[in-house]
Amino acid sequence: TIVSWDGDDYPARLREISDPPPWLAVRGALTGADALAVAIVGARRAGEYGRRIAATLATGLAQAGVTVVSGLATGVDAAAHRAALAAGGRTVAVLGTGIDRIYPSWHAELAAAVVQGGALVSEFPCGAAPHAFHFPRRNRVISGLTLGTIVVEAAEQSGSLITARYALEQGREVFAVPGPIGVAAHQGPHRLIREGATLVTRVEDVLEVLAPALVARLRDARAAAAATGVSAAERQVLDALGADGRQVDEVIRAAAVPAGAALETLLALELRGLVEQMPGKRFRRHAA
Repeated sequence: TIVSWDGDDYPARLREISDPPPWLAVRGALTGADALAVAIVGARRAGEYGRRIAATLATGLAQAGVTVVSGLATGVDAAAHRAALAAGGRTVAVLGTGIDRIYPSWHAELAAAVVQGGALVSEFPCGAAPHAFHFPRRNRVISGLTLGTIVVEAAEQSGSLITARYALEQGREVFAVPGPIGVAAHQGPHRLIREGATLVTRVEDVLEVLAPALVARLRDARAAAAATGVSAAERQVLDALGADGRQVDEVIRAAAVPAGAALETLLALELRGLVEQMPGKRFRRHAA
């Protein structure tokens, strides 16, 4: 599909930047849900730490209902796209090639999954090759589609810092994930933090800045996901809590299990976000 700048289906946030693409080629679909979007970018040769953090953040954003935007590159980009899809969320990949040309070529399967769970987007004509000068232009679209950009792992001269610079120029938020001191691959995020970017250690750090109301939505989504793996013994203790919660001794009596087992189960459920402890050793299901 070709989406023109003056069309109703052109992303409103992208239209606001100083040099929006006059048109976009789209495979898949851009929807109203993509108005709430965050970019995750980082090194192509990301280490295990960077890929894991990118996936963790993308999972949390997807669970909160936020579209994850990235560039379909190897490393951080791919980890973010895959995690968002695995969490049942939406993701948008902005290409530095024509819409008919996937780069790198081994991401063809990932690109097909993105089409089913979001969209591929390009401002370049069909057949356009992955020229080096395409990618800085691509980066301004990544930041332009979003409320903010998270830089996970990046060296001092990384293209991810170009995306962060565009985000600042566009009046968007910039977030950075710290890494080990003295490691070149993390110098980019550290510099951004020194310059005022929001330090990120968990997805809530992003949501609290961009959409505080979604923190509760994320909590509930995590609790629902955790509840799918509840054992029979855990279900017995959960049911004993009743609708409004109970003091620990009441829970033990209602569950009809030994005190030690009940306490261990309550602790496990609390760590998984299914139960919260109130003053006076009173327990209840996690508030919705």
